[in-house]
Amino acid sequence: MKLHTLLIAFCLFIFTPLASFGSADRNQVHLHSIRADFVQEKHLKILVRPLISTGFFAFQAPRSLRWEYLTPVPSIMLMHNGKLNKYTKTDGQFTEQRGMGVDSMQFMLGEISNWLEGRFRENEMFTASFPDEKTILLKPRDQTLAGLISSIELKLADQRGILDTITIFEGTDSYTRMTFSNAVINKNIPASLFSQK
Repeated sequence: MKLHTLLIAFCLFIFTPLASFGSADRNQVHLHSIRADFVQEKHLKILVRPLISTGFFAFQAPRSLRWEYLTPVPSIMLMHNGKLNKYTKTDGQFTEQRGMGVDSMQFMLGEISNWLEGRFRENEMFTASFPDEKTILLKPRDQTLAGLISSIELKLADQRGILDTITIFEGTDSYTRMTFSNAVINKNIPASLFSQK
């Protein structure tokens, strides 16, 4: 499963209107852009310690995204004007990655348009439930996907409209957790950030 793809897709939940979790909230924040840092922990039964990655992402409405891993392996995914590019650093240089992985990322980003509008129950890939006002629980509809991901838990942050953590459960002994910090919302982000490595 392309975990990288899923993490990007779920970071875009940050733009979910809070009204979709229940009754309309007149104090709802309308987000046009966000930039945040993240720490990603990959937990596997065979590992004594989790694999840790760090990075940041930036999103500017309607669909410009930069998702960048800084450690341990630098890589960048850029989406702008309908085009998606992925780069990985090898031997000190960023090299563009091509093929099915990039195509599937583009498809996944297209699938989340319902989520961006807060329409969780209309999504073809996942069913959504809301165990409490700060939690969204997603379960795959497709059995093939369910064999790879048992569920995804999104925890909302105290700051309106953004996420605190995303946890992707990949079985009983394996999960990936992303924790977000230093979020800055509704600040103008230069277009060059989404088009230059």
